[in-house]
Amino acid sequence: MHPVTVSQRRAIEAGFTIIEAMVGLVIMAILLAFGMPRMTDWLGATRAAGAAGFYAEGFTVARMQALSNNSQSRLVFVANAGGQPDWRVDICLRTTDVPCTLDSDWSSESAGPKDASGAPAAFRSIRRSAATLPPATRLAVTLGPGLGNTVYFTPLGWVDASRAPRVTRVGLAPPAGQSDSFRPSAVVLTLAGVAVTCDPNAADGASNGCPE
Repeated sequence: MHPVTVSQRRAIEAGFTIIEAMVGLVIMAILLAFGMPRMTDWLGATRAAGAAGFYAEGFTVARMQALSNNSQSRLVFVANAGGQPDWRVDICLRTTDVPCTLDSDWSSESAGPKDASGAPAAFRSIRRSAATLPPATRLAVTLGPGLGNTVYFTPLGWVDASRAPRVTRVGLAPPAGQSDSFRPSAVVLTLAGVAVTCDPNAADGASNGCPE
């Protein structure tokens, strides 16, 4: 029996190292093959949840501005080059007995609304960009019901039901051809002005279902 030389021992050790590396690569490939689809679904669901939070914040800020300023307010959805709508909150300092019908009645991003004395108030409209949301190729955002891009609030924080059409629902769903990437969701605004994130496909009576 011939003794194993140092060079032979090194060759054997190197051979085992290569085999172990190959086994490790095979295991990684198997894990990636099974894990990547789940990771993609998880990322899609996370981004949709982020979008729901973004639009729910818009409804909430509009309501809070009406309450804190004892004024009428409105949430306006504004087109964004990235495909998903931005939102902007304006206020009007007139009472509900005097409709705010002109654009000049409302605040803007550069000027405040006029107060009772006719002087411009310090408030400036609040705008949030949807640039960080997934593009339309990854997330379909729909405003409803029907047409319109605005919802109005009374000084008490309720939805102004006399103004129509009005946006009281933001649907968030996978785009066409990607229906399995994540579950659809929606942000629904109740008449009391409260934004609720819900599952539009939930069974009747389910706690996570959307309010009518």
